[in-house]
Amino acid sequence: MDFNVGQVIQLKKPHPCGCKEWEILRTGMDFRLKCRGCAHQVMVPRKLVEKNFKKFVDETAQDKK
Repeated sequence: MDFNVGQVIQLKKPHPCGCKEWEILRTGMDFRLKCRGCAHQVMVPRKLVEKNFKKFVDETAQDKK
């Protein structure tokens, strides 16, 4: 799977704030993700992100709402 900085992804399980969408701030062996709901940042191993990845979020569709 090819992840890039700035992409927004949806994970299978929600963050405690209730949001499932995360912005990628850093890639590599570890990812730095920022929650789109509460702006909390976490470092997560790549393997865990790939396992829990659900889909890429289309930001253009959200802007039209």
